[in-house]
Amino acid sequence: MSTLLLSHKACLDHVTPPGHPERPDRLRAVEEALSQERFQYLVRDLAPEGDLDLVTLCHNEDYVTELRHIAPTSGQVYIDGDTSMSPGTWEAVMRGVGGAVAATEAVMNGEHRNAFVAVRPPGHHAEIGKPMGFCFFDNVAIAARHAQRKYGIKRAAIVDFDVHHGNGTQDIFWSDPTVMYCSTHQMPLFPGTGARGERGDHDTIVNAPLASEDGGPEFRAALENLILPRLTEFSPELLIISAGFDAHYRDPLASLNLRGEDYAWVTRKLMDLADKSAEGRVVSVLEGGYDLQGLKESVTAHVGALMGA
Repeated sequence: MSTLLLSHKACLDHVTPPGHPERPDRLRAVEEALSQERFQYLVRDLAPEGDLDLVTLCHNEDYVTELRHIAPTSGQVYIDGDTSMSPGTWEAVMRGVGGAVAATEAVMNGEHRNAFVAVRPPGHHAEIGKPMGFCFFDNVAIAARHAQRKYGIKRAAIVDFDVHHGNGTQDIFWSDPTVMYCSTHQMPLFPGTGARGERGDHDTIVNAPLASEDGGPEFRAALENLILPRLTEFSPELLIISAGFDAHYRDPLASLNLRGEDYAWVTRKLMDLADKSAEGRVVSVLEGGYDLQGLKESVTAHVGALMGA
């Protein structure tokens, strides 16, 4: 079966201040990587715009209403020191929601084996009622909730290998026994959450923090020794990946030392796990990755593995 790629040019229209690492060139780098001949058999489609009733599966209605209200028609609105909105931000954010949901539906319906959603801005720092860390709505969390509501999924798992801990995803699922959230991330680092002792109300939060300058061996050990055994025990019916590539050794925002082969390895490991309990269903959504060359290398490895290379 095929791999689906969902993206949309509207995600280029979310403009950040000059010098900001989360910039439109990130998506252009992803597009360039996936224009290689080896990706000619990717099934490509446009990420649809998501519905607000999907967003409120994970975020407070008051928060969603307020964010829609402050979205500018000109200029820049600063929410905090890292996070701002431009006239193109709202549609970009809603394409991220719609893309993650559409990819989940395509995989759940059996139309595609797996999917990669190339959208920006990222989402995993957005808490139930708070935007932060470049993020507004948590795309992977919304996709998991939608799969539960529409398809009756009893156990969904989210695996996050972004270099920053997904505090938003953890916040959303802290008290939910039906969703397991697993994260590797550098610590200490923004946002300051993700200690191993943060396990949720039902022991379904699995944090595997890594130290500055850790690389592939430490990353793989964290997966093999902690995360994969817990996922196997949980036996998810759907696996969603928060695919951040800022743990790459070139990335300017952190100091882990992963390489393309590490992203290919973890992708294959997660696909193997999904084959055992989830009929192979994997949905991957872009999060971070701020060095353009590192992002190209990482996406090439990750999507190549999704396609079975």
